[in-house]
Amino acid sequence: MNKTEKLKLCVGCRQNFYNGNNGLGVKECWSLKTAKLVLRKRVHISQVPPWKQSPVKVFQCRREEGFVFTDPKKEY
Repeated sequence: MNKTEKLKLCVGCRQNFYNGNNGLGVKECWSLKTAKLVLRKRVHISQVPPWKQSPVKVFQCRREEGFVFTDPKKEY
């Protein structure tokens, strides 16, 4: 996967700020080079178990405000 394809998958991640989307001069997130796609359940922090949603493919380093990413088989 090339850098452009990876950057598309970073949209919505809190760390995407560091992919040149800042006034600090930081051009690339420290996790971008080693980012690997994994299956994870995207769970809202106020969602009570069981978590029955389908897993999604995301980078293992993905962080979103108000959500956690957990093992795809986990239901609680």
